[in-house]
Amino acid sequence: MPEVRQPFAEPPAWCVLVELGLAQGMAPETALEALFTAGMEAGLVSDGLLAQSEAQAQQFWEIRERIPEANRHIGAIASHDVSLPLSALPEFIDTGLARLAQVGDFRVNCFGHLGDGNLHYNVFPPKGRKKQDYLDIRAEVQRCVHDLVNEMGGSVSAEHGIGRLKVDDLERYSDPAKLAAMRAIKAALDPVGIMNPGAVIRG
Repeated sequence: MPEVRQPFAEPPAWCVLVELGLAQGMAPETALEALFTAGMEAGLVSDGLLAQSEAQAQQFWEIRERIPEANRHIGAIASHDVSLPLSALPEFIDTGLARLAQVGDFRVNCFGHLGDGNLHYNVFPPKGRKKQDYLDIRAEVQRCVHDLVNEMGGSVSAEHGIGRLKVDDLERYSDPAKLAAMRAIKAALDPVGIMNPGAVIRG
């Protein structure tokens, strides 16, 4: 997507997009500069850019907002909408790459909402290959990621719900007692199964 302007000459391994809303009279520039300084002194930040206008801020946001479109251009083998405890995120990212390497050779694009632990964890084929080459192991890739999320106390469905696509995952990873309670409530409210049949609770 060459029309999207890249803010760094050399793309870093990780980027954090920060937008602040402060009380009237407080300068966000001062707060962000202090954050940059602390991060660089701690060895956590190598570079940083501060938007100098609303237009430049929108350019930064465009990069984030067009990631899903860029992902579709490449074609993911498997996409995951997961959430984890904030303290588990670094270990999940490192361990996830190691686990996937046991299944095959992949690239991972991991992005999301760091503040609430929601990650979009997308697994792609290596350069020169297409997702169609991996259809036979797609389910194995998904299971690999979801098993790790569950092991680390996370959820395999963060912001997009269970629907019909993740009914099997709900049954695999949920507490059986809680799942039984959900089924009982569903049966009491919808005894003939006409309310969105097959979604969340298997019919």
